[in-house]
Amino acid sequence: MTQQAGAARRPNQILSVEARTPAKLGVAVVEGLVNVIVSGEVLPGESLPPELPLSQQFGVSRTVLRESVKRLEEKGLVKVVQGRGTVVQPTSAWTMMDRVVLTSLIAHDKTLGVLDELSIVRARLEAAMAGEAARVRTPAEVGVLREILQTMRDTVEAPVEFHAADVAFHEAVMSISGNRLAESIARVLYERARDSARYVGGVSPTLMHQTLLEHQAIFDAIEAGDPDLSERVMDTHISDAWQRRRPPDHRGTKSRRKPVSNTSRTAVAPRKGIGRT
Repeated sequence: MTQQAGAARRPNQILSVEARTPAKLGVAVVEGLVNVIVSGEVLPGESLPPELPLSQQFGVSRTVLRESVKRLEEKGLVKVVQGRGTVVQPTSAWTMMDRVVLTSLIAHDKTLGVLDELSIVRARLEAAMAGEAARVRTPAEVGVLREILQTMRDTVEAPVEFHAADVAFHEAVMSISGNRLAESIARVLYERARDSARYVGGVSPTLMHQTLLEHQAIFDAIEAGDPDLSERVMDTHISDAWQRRRPPDHRGTKSRRKPVSNTSRTAVAPRKGIGRT
């Protein structure tokens, strides 16, 4: 995920706040501050502006602001430090499965690195669940998958209906697996990703027919009770489907990954010249 600080930021002010604060006070403040942090306007190791000017920028009371900062602490984004104020934490501390945080990460994902990582995690989770579904599926559950697959065949020329059946197929496989934790995580990832137009991508008859063929392969493996094959075809389907939709002019984040070292585990020190008193 890319984080770049605003170049012309004035002390004690966040430049983008005014454009990000509409209606519901507490929710708007939390979402606004999450966006400010995730976008890199305030970097890890830096402090948010003091309470009074920040509450004035958002147009809320200091009580509302304090409660919003508590929500940020719960999400792992900030920590109140004696003598330094509210300090932004390293990304490793962020609760990235949180709805607001994950939505913001995807929205500010300029390189598509977050969506790349999301697709990898989703593929691994759903592959494991597909394998388990192949082990435990009942004839009735196979019948449910067969009916959904038939709906996909019937609607392969109707994108909206086809997509709904596609989602239903994945949800049915997850439910059959009985792995509630994996299902919960995968659902959150998939739901947040589907809110992104870049993740959904364009629709074409060729892509829809390829998707149908891949779902048929997943169904065949589960029906045959082959866990290993079920895992492989599900993993391949999710990974390949994302690569087909992925815009080709984004590098992702893999080439920018830094080797792990002892120094990389320490928080980034505040930059000089930025007023945060």
